[in-house]
Amino acid sequence: MRTNMRFAATAATATALIGGALIATSVTATAAPASLYAPSALVLTVSQPGGSTDIAARAVTLSCMPGASGTHPNPAAACADLRAADGRPDSLLSTTLGQACTRLWSPITVTVDGVWQGTRTSWKHTFANSCEMNNTVGQSSLLNF
Repeated sequence: MRTNMRFAATAATATALIGGALIATSVTATAAPASLYAPSALVLTVSQPGGSTDIAARAVTLSCMPGASGTHPNPAAACADLRAADGRPDSLLSTTLGQACTRLWSPITVTVDGVWQGTRTSWKHTFANSCEMNNTVGQSSLLNF
């Protein structure tokens, strides 16, 4: 009889341990993903006026998820602009006339490279000169850095 009680107690303990392990395993299997958002991290560059488009005169970083951050002077506004443009910097270029610019060819190239909402992105636009660039990107926080 004593052996049967020990066996019953041991069996009950083993059942409790196995049940606990199964519960722990099922909790682990349904744990939340490490990240609830798609990554958005970009590097924006501007070449020197009239210089090589391969050498950046200025560069900033911009991360929009989980919050706006980076070395961009106004990351919150830049991320808001990019969200409103569905991640397409071309749609942020202004078509309204600004100040009158000379026809001087002194090209400036702006690039946006990185990941936007989990998708690789690369954008490049060359302006004839700094005046044209200022007229075209004047309303966009993303490209004003």
